[in-house]
This record gives sequence, C-alpha cells and structure tokens, in this order.
Amino acid sequence: MKKIFTLLALVGVLSLQSCTVTDDLYIEDTTVSEVFEVPASFTFSNDFSKQIIFNNKIYANDEVLVYRLIGSFQGKNIWKLLPESHYFSDGSFDFGYEYDYSLRDVTVYLVGNNLNTVPNSYRLNQILQVVIVPGSYAKLINKNDYSNVMSVLKLKETDIKTINL
Repeated sequence: MKKIFTLLALVGVLSLQSCTVTDDLYIEDTTVSEVFEVPASFTFSNDFSKQIIFNNKIYANDEVLVYRLIGSFQGKNIWKLLPESHYFSDGSFDFGYEYDYSLRDVTVYLVGNNLNTVPNSYRLNQILQVVIVPGSYAKLINKNDYSNVMSVLKLKETDIKTINL
C-alpha cells in the first residue's frame, strides 16, 4: 500500500507541474496618424455643433484631438486645443468649445448659457483641425503644442486633408 501511495504521489507531482507562460503581448501598430481640416459654423440651425464622420473607423486605443485656428503670427497659424473656455469680465463662464468622439466620428459643439449672443467671430467660419493619434503615441506627445503633435506623428502640412461638409 505504501508503494502504491508513493507511486501515486510521484505521478501527481509530475503531472501537476505548471507550464511557463509569457506575458509578452506583441501588437503590431497598424494605425496611421491623420489630420483633417474642417471649416465649421456654429448656428442655431445646426444646434451649435459640427459632426465630422471619419472615412475609416479608428481603433479603440486611438485618441482624437481637435484644434481651432485662433490666429496667425509671423506667417504661422496658431492652433488652440479644445476644450476651450471664454469668460465674462467678472469671471463667470460665457461660452466654450467642447468635443466628443467615437470610433466613427467626432462632434465639436459650443456650450454656454446663451449661444446666440456669442460674437460671430467665434461662431462663424471657424477652421478646425482633427488629429487622429495612434494609441501608442498618445502619452508621448504634448497635446497642447500643435507643432509637437505634428512633429512626433511625422505629419507635414501637405498631409492635411481638407473636408468640406
């Protein structure tokens, strides 16, 4: 009986050995950075919003950044990352730009108490740039610095696709 018990114990020890499993996960980053330039006007008739539908579905780990052209200096455009807020002189909130995105589109919209009173220079004929950032780059870039974003993603002005919706 002792021999059978010893034999069963030996077989049990050998059969219950664990396998080695590596936790390495190799993911091929096949996403591509893209930039779209979109003219937009925010009016009562479009609910003070602009929806931009992507040509191709983006990946769940991609990030979408939206910039608004706020001017130019020495021949270079100045882009401001949204969300962007504007305040009355007393410090209370007047209006702002916000956005949300899904795998298929991004919607940019104005928020505020009375959007009809927002000056036309902030509502009409705005130029937006939508940048799709692959997830692997999202933590590596300074999102507030448009030039840094373009540089890290190796995008040039010639890579910008203009969309007229």
